[in-house]
Amino acid sequence: MIQAADSLVSVAGPLAVQEVEQEKWFALYTKSRHEKLLDRELSKKGLTTFLPLRSITRHWSDRKKIIQEPLFKSYLFVRMQIGQRLRALNTPGAVRFVTGAHSLPIEVPEKDIEAIKRFSITNIALDPFPYLKKGERVYIRSGPFKGVEGFILYKNQQCRLVISIDALMQSISIEVDQACVEKTG
Repeated sequence: MIQAADSLVSVAGPLAVQEVEQEKWFALYTKSRHEKLLDRELSKKGLTTFLPLRSITRHWSDRKKIIQEPLFKSYLFVRMQIGQRLRALNTPGAVRFVTGAHSLPIEVPEKDIEAIKRFSITNIALDPFPYLKKGERVYIRSGPFKGVEGFILYKNQQCRLVISIDALMQSISIEVDQACVEKTG
C-alpha cells in the first residue's frame, strides 16, 4: 500500500505543476478622457499599468495652468498574462485591446515600454508625433538615452528621434544631439 501511495504522489506531482504564463505588456484602448480613471481602477484590481503623461500649459482667459495629460490619448499599457484580459476589459473605461491576428492582443515589446519610461522621467518635452513606418533607423550611442532606438527626423533645424509604438500606430519624438546618434546595423 505504501508503494501505491508513493506512485500516486509521483504521478500527481508533475500533473499538478503547471507552467506559469509570463506577464507581457499590452495596449488597452480606453474611452475618451478615461485614461487616468482606468489606470487607477486597474491598479485597484492588482494589475500593473503604465500611463505615460506629459506636462502641458493650458491657457484660459483668467489663468494659465500646467496639467498632466496622457502622451497617447485613449491608450494605456497593462502588464498581465494574456488570460487576464477579461479582468482588464471588465473595468469601467476599458474599450478593447489593440489586437492582431485571431483577435488576440498584440504584445508591446518591453524595450519600447522602457524607452518611454526613460523619456517620461526626464524634464525633456515629449510631443506626440505622426506614426512613421519608413525612415532611417538609428540608436543613441551615448548620453542618458544610450541604446534607445528610433527614427531620425529634422524639424526646424533640430535633430529629433522618433520612437514608434507599432501596436498603437503612434509615435513620440524628442530632441537629441545629432552627434549622439548612429545608424543601426
